[in-house]
Parts: sequence; C-alpha cells; structure tokens
Amino acid sequence: MKSQANANNKRTYTVALVLILISISIVLISLNTGSLQIAPFKVIQTLFGYGDYKSSIVLFEYRMPRILITMLGGIGLGISGAILQGLSRNPLADPGILGLHSGASFGLILFVTYFHSLNHHAAILIPLFTFLGGLLTAFIIILLTYDRTKGLLPIRLILTGIAVSAGFSAVTLFLSLRLDEETYTFASRWLVGNVWGRDWIHVIALFPWILILAPYAWSQSKTLNVLSLGDDVAVGLGISVQGQRLLMLATAVGLSCASVAMVGGIGFIGLVSPHLARRLVGPMYQNFLPVSGLIGMVILVLADTVGRSIFQPNAIPAGVIVAAIGAPYFLYLLAKTK
Repeated sequence: MKSQANANNKRTYTVALVLILISISIVLISLNTGSLQIAPFKVIQTLFGYGDYKSSIVLFEYRMPRILITMLGGIGLGISGAILQGLSRNPLADPGILGLHSGASFGLILFVTYFHSLNHHAAILIPLFTFLGGLLTAFIIILLTYDRTKGLLPIRLILTGIAVSAGFSAVTLFLSLRLDEETYTFASRWLVGNVWGRDWIHVIALFPWILILAPYAWSQSKTLNVLSLGDDVAVGLGISVQGQRLLMLATAVGLSCASVAMVGGIGFIGLVSPHLARRLVGPMYQNFLPVSGLIGMVILVLADTVGRSIFQPNAIPAGVIVAAIGAPYFLYLLAKTK
C-alpha cells in the first residue's frame, strides 16, 4: 500500500514537471506572438533585464500581464471543475454546465452597469461581483436540489444547474441590451471567452483568489476523497457531509467565477482538465487536483496563443478555441457514460 502511494506520488511529480515545462515553452512562444515579433533569444534577454526599451514595454506592459491572467485563470477553472465533479459524483460536471458561469456573467453585467470603468482600481471589484453572482446561482441550485431527509442531492445538481443557467442567461441578455455600444461590445466578447484582462491591475485582482483558494482546496484533498465515496461512507468516517460540501462548493465558485471574471466565459476547461488528470495520475485528489490545475493552465495559455497567432490580424477568442476542442470531448464523454 505504501509502495503504491509512493509510486503514485512519483508519477504525480513527473507529470507535474512535464506540464510545467510545456507551459514554460508555450509562454515563451506566446511572448513572441503578436503584431510586433520579438526573437526568442531577445525575449529571454528582456526577461532578465537586458532588452531594449521597445521590447521591455511590449513584454512587461502588454504581453506578460495577459499571459499571467491566462495561467491563473486556467488553474482556477481546472481545480474548480475537479472539485465540482467530486461533489456531484458526476463526470460531466463543470462550472459552465452547472450554471456558475451564467451567474458570474450576471455579476459582471451588474458591475459594468453601475461601474463604467473596467480599468484601474475599479477592476479589483470585478472578481467580487462575479463571485457574488456565482454564489447566488449556487444558492438557488442548492435550494432547488436540497431534500429535507437526504440533504443535498448530487444527482440533481446538473439538471437544476442547466435550468438556472438558462434563467440567468436570459436576465443577463436583457440587461446587456440596455448598455451603451462600447460596453455591450465588451460584454458580448466576454461571453464568448475573450481574455480581456491585460493590465497588471487585473493580475492583482485575480491573484489573491487563486493564491488562497487553490492551496486550500488541495489541503482538503482527504475530505474530497471521502465525499467522492458517497454520503453514507463519509458520515461513517465522521465527516460533516453537508457542511463540507457547502464549503467546498463555495471554494469552487470562488475559483471559477474569479477566473472567468478576467478570461471571459470560457467553458469545457473545468470538464476536460479533471478527466485528463485522472487518467494521468489516478483518482486521489491530492494527486490529480494540482495536475488538473496545471492542465487547465496549459490548455488556456495554448488556446489564447493559438487564437492570437494563427488567425492574425483578427484574433480568435480563447473560448472559441477551447470550445472547438472541448465540445467533441464532451460528446465523447456523453457516449461513454450511456
């Protein structure tokens, strides 16, 4: 048993190292992607402080913040999806499918309606508004899936989430139609998964959410392992099922909604990343939870880089690239779970 655990840990470290190296390679390519081409060697020179003024401005003021946003957002979406699949005990669970992204978009529309500035210090409030929108969505879903005798019923979560998502999407569309043309254009691009967070203030707004919630989720790996076994087993092992499930659900809401606040309404990352992580390192949360975050990071950084480089001068939103990959995989999972 101990030797098996050590082998799993070793495999996890190896997979994580490979994913980190892949992400570093993609980041170096992404730093060279854009209207102004910078040679790879010059990129490395600039990163170490030996580049010229133009290269420094392009890398540190424009490209680096966007790349960091996609890295943080990918981690948040990957870990959030892993948590939700465990809590619902459903391999098709995803922040977007459960309706959390619709709640986040509702919070964002409220923000842009009353706070017209999307930049500077007002940007700090954006993840808070999207989190509150996602939290409201989660509260309604819990209210509709809660049973007095059996507690929260995971089997109802997805169907209820789809229905609640449709309702919030309708309200969001109605509110967005009342915005001015510039703000409406921003909102419509955000909804299709356009990475709009491109300044250091946006990095500062997102970073604390990922820094606090991602390690916390990993620290609760044993609890998530027990919850995934079923309520009866969890109660027998002394776990406060409903309390822990609500706490972890709030964690997943915070990670996903804060992430989509800056990277747009990107779906499928929370669905695909946990599945790939489970295949690579097994079902134990202490192993596949961080790997799921790393896979989400690689997917989102790669999608944003591809969308900006291959389709120049008209960049394609990262959400479109992710959907092109995620939709066939989702259909594959539906066919497999029949």
